[in-house]
Amino acid sequence: MDENAVVVSGVHKTFKLPHEKYTGVKQLFLGMFRGKGGYERQHVLKDIDFEVKKGEFFGIVGRNGSGKSTLLKLLAGIYVPDKGQVHIGGSLVPFIELGVGFNPELTGRENIFLNGALLGFSRREMEAIYDDIVGFAELERFMDQKLKNYSSGMQVRLAFSIAIRARQDILLVDEVLAVGDIRFQNKCYKTFRELKEEGRTIIFVTHDMSAVERFCDRVLVLNKGKIDGIYEPREAASLYEEMNANVSSTGTLTAKKKKRWGSGDVRIGSVKVNGKTADQNPVAEQGKPLELTFTFEKKPHQPIVVGLAFYDSFGANMSGPNSLDTQLTSGKKVTFRVPRLPFNPGGYTVRAVIFDHNAEKEYDHMEEATSFTVVSNGHQQLHGKVNLFGSWQQ
Repeated sequence: MDENAVVVSGVHKTFKLPHEKYTGVKQLFLGMFRGKGGYERQHVLKDIDFEVKKGEFFGIVGRNGSGKSTLLKLLAGIYVPDKGQVHIGGSLVPFIELGVGFNPELTGRENIFLNGALLGFSRREMEAIYDDIVGFAELERFMDQKLKNYSSGMQVRLAFSIAIRARQDILLVDEVLAVGDIRFQNKCYKTFRELKEEGRTIIFVTHDMSAVERFCDRVLVLNKGKIDGIYEPREAASLYEEMNANVSSTGTLTAKKKKRWGSGDVRIGSVKVNGKTADQNPVAEQGKPLELTFTFEKKPHQPIVVGLAFYDSFGANMSGPNSLDTQLTSGKKVTFRVPRLPFNPGGYTVRAVIFDHNAEKEYDHMEEATSFTVVSNGHQQLHGKVNLFGSWQQ
């Protein structure tokens, strides 16, 4: 347990769903004679086992109803497992129901001190960090207004700004930042990075796969209350996309290691980088043009959208261009051209997806459509992922 912040062993959680709702003793009594009532058991989580290391940014993903929020509430101690154990190695603050304890009849200023007291801060400590809290939440003009006049986004910003000051080792985050704007979300993510650098542990439930790939060290994939596996962020994102593509009538993952899926209405035949397929080890020169050409085994008969994702050898998403702004109609091939390749030397893979014209339905999704190697043409750059080909002047 020394290396782990969280250990979950053999956890099961079941809820009772009543068949009939009684609003009084009389209805309950009559229901007993009518033979109605009763309940059914909903098995939300089954045999859950995993560990989270100290200082880790650990993601939990899955479709709606897969048990993600229930699992987070078990970790927070809000729910008790029917079977199994949850061990927490350190103090914990849940970012699940932010604003619990807020009083809508009090002002924002008064609620800061009230919420701070619930988190264990003294009034003197709250006075010392009050300006930082308000500044982070960007609510300076609203602190003397009653909380009931705040929007839901304003309340979450205030609650989050208070909660991150808590002196806790583990943070549980359940999609609470979805109501914030992009600018505020970026501030929150920056704060998470800083907390991680301090050695804090963050457990993050989200539907945002870009955030998963950007922040998480490992990701647990839940499917119908069971653990499908714990993966690297990029693989977890692919599995999540596959789950939501309805690739099987049962809604289960029919091929966990599957590298390709889609409806098959349009199907890619070959993919070439500068005229060569992956087995011919194509090479691209940094600063020179790159052409990615797709031929179709089953060609489109109506407009399509092509989406690409370029990954380096560490799995970092370098770029994700798509053809939404270009009308691609039926034809035997499609070419994506980069006039001056900025990638630094190294190996790269390409994910390719063919969508319908609205980019809603996936015709063909190739997780590893091709790969290529970038070599230098003499440009010297010691750090970073790309070369901007800038110039210096004096």
